[in-house]
Amino acid sequence: MAEKKLAIRQIRSGIHCQQVQKRTLEALGLRRMNMQVVHPDRPEIRGMIFRVRHLVSVEEVEE
Repeated sequence: MAEKKLAIRQIRSGIHCQQVQKRTLEALGLRRMNMQVVHPDRPEIRGMIFRVRHLVSVEEVEE
Protein backbone atom coordinates (compact mmCIF):
# COMPACT_ATOMS: atom_id res chain seq x y z
CA MET A 1 0.00 0.00 0.00
CA ALA A 2 1.43 3.33 -1.03
CA GLU A 3 1.90 6.06 1.54
CA LYS A 4 -0.08 9.24 0.95
CA LYS A 5 1.94 12.36 0.41
CA LEU A 6 1.09 16.04 0.13
CA ALA A 7 2.35 18.26 -2.67
CA ILE A 8 2.59 21.76 -1.22
CA ARG A 9 3.04 24.78 -3.52
CA GLN A 10 3.63 28.34 -2.36
CA ILE A 11 1.16 30.56 -4.22
CA ARG A 12 1.56 33.85 -2.33
CA SER A 13 4.55 35.74 -1.02
CA GLY A 14 5.46 35.66 2.65
CA ILE A 15 7.03 39.13 2.64
CA HIS A 16 4.35 40.94 4.68
CA CYS A 17 3.52 37.98 6.92
CA GLN A 18 4.26 37.47 10.57
CA GLN A 19 7.69 36.09 11.45
CA VAL A 20 6.22 32.78 12.67
CA GLN A 21 4.58 32.25 9.27
CA LYS A 22 7.84 32.99 7.46
CA ARG A 23 9.62 30.42 9.63
CA THR A 24 6.89 27.88 8.93
CA LEU A 25 7.32 28.34 5.17
CA GLU A 26 11.06 27.87 5.61
CA ALA A 27 10.52 24.74 7.73
CA LEU A 28 8.33 23.30 4.97
CA GLY A 29 11.15 23.90 2.50
CA LEU A 30 9.42 26.69 0.58
CA ARG A 31 11.77 29.54 -0.30
CA ARG A 32 10.13 31.28 -3.24
CA MET A 33 6.88 31.63 -5.16
CA ASN A 34 5.62 28.62 -7.15
CA MET A 35 8.09 26.32 -5.44
CA GLN A 36 6.65 22.88 -4.75
CA VAL A 37 7.71 20.32 -2.15
CA VAL A 38 6.36 16.87 -1.26
CA HIS A 39 5.94 15.80 2.36
CA PRO A 40 4.33 12.73 3.96
CA ASP A 41 0.73 13.20 5.12
CA ARG A 42 1.36 13.51 8.87
CA PRO A 43 -0.35 15.55 11.61
CA GLU A 44 2.76 17.72 12.09
CA ILE A 45 2.82 18.69 8.42
CA ARG A 46 -0.95 19.29 8.41
CA GLY A 47 -0.55 21.69 11.36
CA MET A 48 2.18 23.61 9.56
CA ILE A 49 0.00 23.84 6.45
CA PHE A 50 -2.92 25.11 8.54
CA ARG A 51 -0.75 27.93 9.89
CA VAL A 52 0.12 29.17 6.36
CA ARG A 53 -3.02 28.01 4.55
CA HIS A 54 -3.52 31.43 2.93
CA LEU A 55 -0.06 31.22 1.30
CA VAL A 56 -0.04 27.67 -0.06
CA SER A 57 -2.06 25.20 -2.10
CA VAL A 58 -2.08 21.49 -1.23
CA GLU A 59 -2.78 18.39 -3.30
CA GLU A 60 -2.70 14.75 -2.26
CA VAL A 61 -0.41 12.56 -4.36
CA GLU A 62 0.24 8.81 -4.35
CA GLU A 63 3.87 7.67 -4.40
